[in-house]
Amino acid sequence: MEWWQLVVGIVVGLLLLMIIVTIHELGHALMARRNKVVVEEFGLGFPPRARVLGKYKGTLVTLNWLPIGGFCKLKDEFDSADSKGSYGSAGFWAKTQILLAGVTANALLAVVIFTILALFGMPKMVENQFTMPSDTAIIKSPVRIANMPDPDSPAGKVGLQQGDEITAIDGQIIDDSTLLPKITEQKKGEVVNIEYRRGGQVVSQDVELRDGSNGGYLGVSVGQSETFRATWSAPIVGVVNTGQFMWWTLQSLGNLAVNFVGGLAGTLSFDSATRENAQASLSKAGDSVSGPVGILGVIFPNAMMSGLTQLMFISGIISLTLAIMNLLPIPGLDGGRWLLTAIFRLIKKPLTEDLEAKINGFGMLFLYALILLITVVDVAKLW
Repeated sequence: MEWWQLVVGIVVGLLLLMIIVTIHELGHALMARRNKVVVEEFGLGFPPRARVLGKYKGTLVTLNWLPIGGFCKLKDEFDSADSKGSYGSAGFWAKTQILLAGVTANALLAVVIFTILALFGMPKMVENQFTMPSDTAIIKSPVRIANMPDPDSPAGKVGLQQGDEITAIDGQIIDDSTLLPKITEQKKGEVVNIEYRRGGQVVSQDVELRDGSNGGYLGVSVGQSETFRATWSAPIVGVVNTGQFMWWTLQSLGNLAVNFVGGLAGTLSFDSATRENAQASLSKAGDSVSGPVGILGVIFPNAMMSGLTQLMFISGIISLTLAIMNLLPIPGLDGGRWLLTAIFRLIKKPLTEDLEAKINGFGMLFLYALILLITVVDVAKLW
């Protein structure tokens, strides 16, 4: 990846993250206004403030210097407030609607993105991803070399490169990624003719395959993406795929929590084998998450290089992830704030501004520490 591609990827990633977070905050703002709660400021980006863009129905709209999201400031945004138009003076049901509106907005954004993708080409990510068989056209990409071949491998010796499109072996068309390992196994140790396309030109090359399977007979791994298109069923596909991806994300979060907690507990064991397993669990947990560095420095630049479809798909997944994360019962997040309000309603005790600030502040400190830890892991991965 060239340096300019990395820079453009980071800029595009920041813009898309700002849009995703702004839509989340817009959900809060619209639902607050619907419940007669005053929205004092709606900010694009985080302070310090760069400039005031204007006022809309009494709401100050601002542009801020840190392009990492946005915010929605409500009047007296604490549970015990009782002034007219304040968040605190709203009923429990109104607060529930306001707190969950951001989650709903992100879920709806994902539905819109996945519906558009279903019309023009939705990536097939898992085997049981929902489609309407009667209204589905499957499109497979060419079979390409997914890794840079070792110079000492059969592929490396003849100059095959990452990204080359394998079109045929000994005249047999390669239109499915599963064909290549089967054919090379059948012809192991033999000299075969490989046709591949690079930069629009078709090249024919004789290659002597390995006798043994260690490192692969040809010495490459290949990849092939699959997309599908729908017409009238696109909205249905968008909704169901959103539900599927939400469920798979929740499962991934559950596995992450199990690996992380189990790994931490295992490191305290006196048994060396248990400690080794614990380190493996922690490593697995670290590999399955990405923070700001991983998202902006790796995921978005790679998605942008892969094309608009992948960029839109990643944006939809991040929007869904933001929705799910905000549902978690962690103080400071929407789900945690709702749970805190509900608990004090149930025990029939007042939730003072000071106590609410301390509990939510503790939750946010935990989240900041977690983000910092994930960022350190991201940087370590890059090195």
